[in-house]
Amino acid sequence: MKIKELKETRSGKIAEMRAISEQAATEKRDLSGEERKRFDALDTEVTGLSARLTDAEKLAEFERLEARGDTVSGGSSERRSLDHYSLSKAVSESRNGALTGLEAEWHQELAKDRAEVRGVMVPTEIILGGESRALTTGGSAGNMVATDLAAMTDRRRAALRVESMGAMVLRNLTGNLELPRLSASGSAGWIAEHTDATGTDATFAKKSMGPKTVAAEYELSRRMLLQSNQALEPILRADLAYLLAQKIDSAGIQGGGTNEPTGILEDGDVSAVTGGAFDSDITADLIAALETDNVTGTTGFLTNPAVMNAARKLKDSDGRVIPLAELFHNERVESSTQVPGDIGTGSDKNALIFGEWASLYIGYWSGVDLLMNPYHSDVASKGGAILHAFLDADVVVRHPEGFRYAEID
Repeated sequence: MKIKELKETRSGKIAEMRAISEQAATEKRDLSGEERKRFDALDTEVTGLSARLTDAEKLAEFERLEARGDTVSGGSSERRSLDHYSLSKAVSESRNGALTGLEAEWHQELAKDRAEVRGVMVPTEIILGGESRALTTGGSAGNMVATDLAAMTDRRRAALRVESMGAMVLRNLTGNLELPRLSASGSAGWIAEHTDATGTDATFAKKSMGPKTVAAEYELSRRMLLQSNQALEPILRADLAYLLAQKIDSAGIQGGGTNEPTGILEDGDVSAVTGGAFDSDITADLIAALETDNVTGTTGFLTNPAVMNAARKLKDSDGRVIPLAELFHNERVESSTQVPGDIGTGSDKNALIFGEWASLYIGYWSGVDLLMNPYHSDVASKGGAILHAFLDADVVVRHPEGFRYAEID
């Protein structure tokens, strides 16, 4: 029973106890035998519900702490504050091989288990990045050479939803990680007196996580490095970070498994339900499929704007628009262009995913490797540099029964 249901049930019991007490008080008498018996029974039930509620709230808090990505490998000291971490300072100082301050402390902590480190190690919380572009003081990048620089506005980006839906995040992993689970129980049965029980075996399965590398590059001109230190910080934080995070988010949804993780839609153990033109029957079937497999965690729908557009246009027989809450049966629903619209036999269907998102695990190995390379042939004669970014991560569907999807026309 969920926390909300426990609270509602306990409130109902307390209300019944109050009604019994108030009735006797109104009639200026003690509780009758039946009333006393019922009052005591309710008291016992309320006490039990309170204990269950306390346990459920503690468990929910532990799950929230785990979902924040607390370290699962041993030997890690308390995380230092990142409030004053400067990415541009780390990149600039790494060119001279002389890191200082907070950036040096983080580099040393993240690099302590690495046999060899080139460049600078950056916490994944600072930068997460995948595409290559040249930044010079000419063209649009010239806007970053300081005269008086106004706040930079971001470009339009696809919404990243996987982590916010509740995926389990594991940070600071070192070796490969095995995720075992009980996939099937044995059985119990009634037996006659003084006879042997029938032995059965439990079945176990596991998913493995290992580092897979996502990379990005920026080509920086000499003048860009000289004139735009302050403007480089938001570029490195926002754009490069977004690009890496976008690759991880996309891998969680539909990673193909070749040099990248295997995502929900490509996992052979994740089943589909019958799709078609969007309606509330399809969402009901997706919910029922998880309920049939006894999935009880926090769930939600993830789809793309095309499906959401179709959902917003659905009307009842009187021509009134049907609320999204009814179409999705009061479940959370999010939309992102990261969700593909080209799945299915004809590569023309939209994906509608329903899942217990904590069944999706995202793992990060150490921090992000940033390597400033002024010797690359593309920039050596120009005085510029190429900034390489490497991030080792993996995404695994730990419990495939925790997800279903439908192909929507």
